[in-house]
Amino acid sequence: MKTVTIVGAGIVGLTSAWRLAQHGWQVTVFDKREAVAEASWAAAGMLAPGGEIDSNTALAKMALHSLSMYPVFVRTLEVESGVTIEYRDCGAVEVAFDDKELSELTAKAARQAVGGIQSEPCRYRDWAARSYPSDATVDPLSINAALLAACRARGVVLREHEPVTEVLPNGSGVRTAEGDFPSDRVLIAAGAWSSTLMPGLPEVHPVRGHLLYFELEPGVLKTIVRNGHTYVFQRESGGVIAGSSMEHVGYDRTVDPAVAEDIHRRAARLVPELAGVKPLDCWNGLRPATDAGPIIGRVGDTNIWTAYGHFRNGILLGPETAQTISDQFGEG
Repeated sequence: MKTVTIVGAGIVGLTSAWRLAQHGWQVTVFDKREAVAEASWAAAGMLAPGGEIDSNTALAKMALHSLSMYPVFVRTLEVESGVTIEYRDCGAVEVAFDDKELSELTAKAARQAVGGIQSEPCRYRDWAARSYPSDATVDPLSINAALLAACRARGVVLREHEPVTEVLPNGSGVRTAEGDFPSDRVLIAAGAWSSTLMPGLPEVHPVRGHLLYFELEPGVLKTIVRNGHTYVFQRESGGVIAGSSMEHVGYDRTVDPAVAEDIHRRAARLVPELAGVKPLDCWNGLRPATDAGPIIGRVGDTNIWTAYGHFRNGILLGPETAQTISDQFGEG
């Protein structure tokens, strides 16, 4: 049986581990913390090409393909893990507060249509808006729990709190404080830390984003509601997620009350029911950003692969990324 070491136990690393184990690979996953403790834990869980992708046609097509995989991905993962996953095919609306925003939104929709992202004019409350019927949401905590269970059921070895300090030459394994760990191939999927693991990789840098959690009566919001980088949506339980921010502060995970207050103000403009509701939680995560979009595939003619740089769309792009890696690896 061929072996692969995966560096990073986020949704991309674990989804790839699960798929590779399905194809006969013996998989070991290392993480410097506990599994799914970084961006995959902090993510809102929007599956929203309409809200996240403007004019990058290649990324739009990748996102739409991954979104189309989600229903089967969720069902298969539920069967293998025994964990119920909250997946909502709820659509989205993006609101324009004035004529200038409406003009910008219309122009954006025309650019998106080139990449296959479809939308149509609509109204939301008293505002002009565009509807994105294909956008959806998933609870990342349930996805994370299901992936951990499915990976363990497939024999994936998870080595938490064991940072990889170096990828061995030609992908012959990795080095940790415990020593060298040999394998046939290495997959780097360490999010915002990926490019620190070996020289020559496209640089990735962290972009911090805050999120707020409220509770309202279930059913208040039937869809994702957005305006620019502000979004609000509701879980089946009634929990409401509002975001977000874009902060270039390095690896600082400190929660900033001023940022939280700004998100609350913006969210309440979209959903007035939130104006008098105190958020029950606030947190942030470090999104892995690159200048070239996701870095997925083989590094030259080595036995090293990469899967990082998904920025705000790691949850959305997880299934397609894992399928790409699995297809390139073949049978173990």
